[in-house]
Amino acid sequence: MNMPAFEQGRMKPVLVTPAALGVVDSMPISNFVDGQSVYSCGETAGQVYRVEFGAVRVYRVLANGRRQILDFHLSGNWFGLQNEDIRRSSAEAIGATAIRSISLRGARYVWQGLVPVVLENYSSAQEHQLVIGRQSAVERVAAFLLEMSNRAGCACKFDLFMPRIDIADYLGLTIETVSRALTKLKNGNIIRLRGTRGVEIVNYKALQKLCL
Repeated sequence: MNMPAFEQGRMKPVLVTPAALGVVDSMPISNFVDGQSVYSCGETAGQVYRVEFGAVRVYRVLANGRRQILDFHLSGNWFGLQNEDIRRSSAEAIGATAIRSISLRGARYVWQGLVPVVLENYSSAQEHQLVIGRQSAVERVAAFLLEMSNRAGCACKFDLFMPRIDIADYLGLTIETVSRALTKLKNGNIIRLRGTRGVEIVNYKALQKLCL
């Protein structure tokens, strides 16, 4: 099988051809509980997935045993596209999640209709590399919060759907470092923290400046 590459993707919905949408919409919905595997590294590839509600994390386990989260996917997002027969990453549900899937084997016109997804996934992978390439933890966390704000419709108040350990594994930091960075942003009157996952950006320009 030789299909489009890249498993990572942004959370905003991507336009695909009506034919591809029609096939996927006809598929039954599978429900997942928090932490349940959608697919695992080493499995045979051949399925493409769309999140109906909830969220999914895509990750790899590095040689040192550490988990590196490659991307998050929300409702309307597509994931699972790659150009190899064997999965090089794993995907798990975050909270209660519903997913549709379709086999791409023998349905070439379907994955050809998903070309916009491939392009969007490539752009998202590049953005993630820019985030984790930042030198300081505060810069990485600031860039992450701006990304989450953008995915929430540029809202200044939003809830993080993932736990902090996921944020740490997405940014290549420890959970303690993420907590310290959030506290520093809070003490600098750049953000407010509401409960365990609520965030309010108080000074949007200051947060942006940290990412320049």
